[in-house]
Amino acid sequence: MGILAIQYRAVRDAPILIALNREEQYGRQFSPPRIQSGRPRAVCGIDRKSGGTWAGVNQRGMFVAAINAPKRAVSYDPRSRGLLCKELLSCDSAEAALERAVSELSTGNYAGVNFLCVDQNGGGAVYGGDEIGVEALKPGLHILTGSRLDDREDERQEYARRLLTLHRLDSSVAFLAAASGAFAREPDAMGKHGVIVSEPGYGTVCSMLISLTERPQKSIMQFANGSPNKVQYEDISALLRQVLSTDRAAQRKAKNKRERELALDGLDSIDPDDVLDD
Repeated sequence: MGILAIQYRAVRDAPILIALNREEQYGRQFSPPRIQSGRPRAVCGIDRKSGGTWAGVNQRGMFVAAINAPKRAVSYDPRSRGLLCKELLSCDSAEAALERAVSELSTGNYAGVNFLCVDQNGGGAVYGGDEIGVEALKPGLHILTGSRLDDREDERQEYARRLLTLHRLDSSVAFLAAASGAFAREPDAMGKHGVIVSEPGYGTVCSMLISLTERPQKSIMQFANGSPNKVQYEDISALLRQVLSTDRAAQRKAKNKRERELALDGLDSIDPDDVLDD
């Protein structure tokens, strides 16, 4: 399944703060986050079996994640949930991604999954289990697993929330520090009270920390290529910043082109008879 925490519109310097652990079969290979081709550009990891992803950010500053969820009736050959997650990253806004997710999941062609789609203008969780639904995201701290958003009966969600709220999550630095510790917390000797999952053949295979800020060059992405209780997070913020700067680079290019065209139009409008020799 997986577990995700988001601090949304509650920190002035970073409207979107994310911590995400992915859980999968240990033998299922994946590639760490890289910039993907296509428009809009996106940075995300790739599942080598399906070609899809479990989480990523596109150049519009939209974050999308998929977490497996229970579902009683699943078709014989369901379509990859990761492929849909990757396709949602091609949307221009969280609103459009939510609509597309609901439309696709309503076909019944997928196994159970919860999606989180969010940008600075809004977002929500899409439930794709036995019933399809959307829950809007309000400002504050939220936890999502294979159950519903902020499910108080989900012991793992509540444990992660307690770990995070031991700290003042009032800055990007504070959230990332708290999340890096909380999302590396191992279960106790009884196999309870942990965020990390470690079972025979299955468990936490990677982790991601993200800070999306108003200024792209201040945004942060860190990735643990393995369970974060065993491997350290690697800073891959340069990839995220490059993707987030795509729109600004295109806008500067378009502006320069317009200015050159205006300058040429100005030269064409000059009457040679109006030009006086020295």
